Amino acid sequence: MANHSTTTASTEAHGSPAEHHAAPTALGLDAPAWIAMAMLAVFAILLWKRVPALIGAALDKKIAGIREQLDEAARLRAEAEAIKAEYEARAAQADAEAATMLARAQTEAEGIVRQAEADAAALVERRAKMAEDKIAAAERTALDEVRAKVAQAATAAAEALLRDKVDAKADKAMVDAAIADLGKR
Repeated sequence: MANHSTTTASTEAHGSPAEHHAAPTALGLDAPAWIAMAMLAVFAILLWKRVPALIGAALDKKIAGIREQLDEAARLRAEAEAIKAEYEARAAQADAEAATMLARAQTEAEGIVRQAEADAAALVERRAKMAEDKIAAAERTALDEVRAKVAQAATAAAEALLRDKVDAKADKAMVDAAIADLGKR
């Protein structure tokens, strides 16, 4: 109506005759009243057909589904954390076992090295003793050979001297002296 009165006032101010149009009505209600009535009818039908309850039930069902998904996700997360903790424990145990095995291997390796050093020292000592024994045997053999050669040379020299200096007469005197020496004993 304010719009209609503004139009009338502006036409009267300009000097034209005032024209007044009446709004169309049906059963005494104008267009906005009919729109309001139609909206009330739609709301009444919606309430009568329980649409808000259906919407609420659909939303409740959706909320329940989301809750189930959240519960499932929480359960899966708990399982994943348990599995992760189990694998971390296994990894820690494997690391501890590896460290123990490494320490044992190092101890065994040190023992093997000590044994090898002792065996090597004993082998060197045995080889040195064998070499000394071979050298001593070679010295004895050489001395025996030298003595034998000296004895042979002395015997040959004595024989040569005796042949040259001893004749049958001297030989008889030596035999008599040896017999006399035997008789004294």
